[in-house]
Amino acid sequence: MKEKLIAIVDKYNHLAEQMADPQIFGNQEKLTSIAKEHSSLSDIVSVGKRYINILDQIDDDKEMMDGDDQELKQIAEEEISGLEDELIEIEKDLKVLLLPKNPNDDKNLILEIRAGTGGDEAALFASDLFRIYLRYSERKKWIFEVLDTSQTGIGGLKEATISIKGSGAFGLLKYESGVHRVQRVPKTETNGRVHTSAATIAILPEAEDIDVNINETDLKIDTYRASGAGGQHVNKTESAIRITHLPTGLVVTCQDQSSQHKNRAAALKVLKSRLLAAEEEKAASKRAAERRSLVSTGDRSAKIRTYNFPQGRVTDHRINFTSYRLNEIRDGDISELIEKLKIAEQQEIMAADLV
Repeated sequence: MKEKLIAIVDKYNHLAEQMADPQIFGNQEKLTSIAKEHSSLSDIVSVGKRYINILDQIDDDKEMMDGDDQELKQIAEEEISGLEDELIEIEKDLKVLLLPKNPNDDKNLILEIRAGTGGDEAALFASDLFRIYLRYSERKKWIFEVLDTSQTGIGGLKEATISIKGSGAFGLLKYESGVHRVQRVPKTETNGRVHTSAATIAILPEAEDIDVNINETDLKIDTYRASGAGGQHVNKTESAIRITHLPTGLVVTCQDQSSQHKNRAAALKVLKSRLLAAEEEKAASKRAAERRSLVSTGDRSAKIRTYNFPQGRVTDHRINFTSYRLNEIRDGDISELIEKLKIAEQQEIMAADLV
């Protein structure tokens, strides 16, 4: 463990030296990549240095115990006992920090929301989820951009696509992929009966050019007039874009940007991210065949969470966790849910390593 941590600290210091190198400083793309890696190691280095220092202190105390001074021996023995207790706690933290990371965790993401079963109420619930993730992004000081929306006349959303950029964005929101259910009395219900509706969330790591290669000949690109809720035209030019990826049949539309060029760029970004996610899902399915994952992000058809309004609770079915902070969660305060899921995944990985 000590040798591994020393190697990580050395790498961290080397990355810091590279960031100060004038030749690298002038290459923004390379500098950003190095800075990301340097930042990702900071927590491990901080805890690792403390772990190494404690080991060195224990070695020094053991040398003191080899001497003839009985008083020094007693002091060293007491100090060793306290340091070893501290070492046990630090080792627990290091085991989590040293777990293999998903290479996509540091990526930006594409978030897709689709209303499911439940008609108008499902569209209203999709709109609620849309607000939750935008508020969460604001709390995290992430940058978000609405790429495409399809609205209903009563303020609901049939579907929406959002780009979210921020440090570790995908690593935090990846647990949100799946079917979300809501149980409440719809605005359109006159008899006060509780209905169950659903919406689907897909969290896709934003693909970079090196992740996915698309041939222009594999694309069918159509243009059409963008329209708003109720069919009203929001512009009179054919600025909306529909891209069909012929080999897979994937279709992406984008109409919310201000020009055809921007809509095309946004649609391509979403298409690349969907293709990357499809490859990731294949890999996830393969892993699931070997080990069932409790908080797997591969199966987007799985029911993962229920928002129960009459009881003011939110239940995540993957980890059997219930929170009675429905109003706070509706305002984007989902950190507790994400942290519980993250811990469950870490425990699962550690348990698998012991098998």
